[in-house]
Amino acid sequence: MKIKKIRFILIPLFCLNLLLISCNNTKTNTQETSSPVASPEKTSQPSQNGQQTNSFTEKVKFKLEDGNEAFSLKPKEDGAKLESPDGKEIARLNLDETGKIKIKDSKDKVLGYVVTKAGYWKLENADQTSELFILRLQEDGDYKLETGDNKEVYRIKKRDYGFEIESPSKQSLYKIKSKDGKISLRNSSDQTILSTKDQFLPIAVTCFSFDVLNQQQQAGLAYAVQLSQGK
Repeated sequence: MKIKKIRFILIPLFCLNLLLISCNNTKTNTQETSSPVASPEKTSQPSQNGQQTNSFTEKVKFKLEDGNEAFSLKPKEDGAKLESPDGKEIARLNLDETGKIKIKDSKDKVLGYVVTKAGYWKLENADQTSELFILRLQEDGDYKLETGDNKEVYRIKKRDYGFEIESPSKQSLYKIKSKDGKISLRNSSDQTILSTKDQFLPIAVTCFSFDVLNQQQQAGLAYAVQLSQGK
């Protein structure tokens, strides 16, 4: 009778131990499989053609040597505006879903287009029937501005201080210098023509040294270069 009584007690205890072991294993497996997975870092999403639509979010002011404002680029939902110091519209830069920029005047007249491709930017006429100028990125990090029929207009040489703009005959015309958060466009005598402390790339500022372009074209090209991060 004693043996039966002991067996009667041990069997339930053994089953209880098995049940506890099973529960612990289940809990461990659940914890392992439910471990949180690190979420990927958030990055800005490029639009088509690799353009960054959020490359600058505040108005970029360009100032003269005396500190007075020359003009500004103001970001808009559909692109940007080139404005005078008193806020008057000089040009509208409308960005479409393909990354093409339409340049218009204050009366909504189309003046031209900037088409961005990998490594170059094409400035086209209002009818898009002719390529006026092409800015090309070179393998060594330099740039060239050419006419639509591939004649060299400017060489944009990469320097320690920023960029130097040269004629085809290697005559120094302008320099883009970056120092202490300020980007300045200087002439051959090292006098400041334009400067900005706002969020803008030195290579984009370079476009305002292209004297063969009018101000609206300069702004359109600068905006396109800024959006594509100079690439």
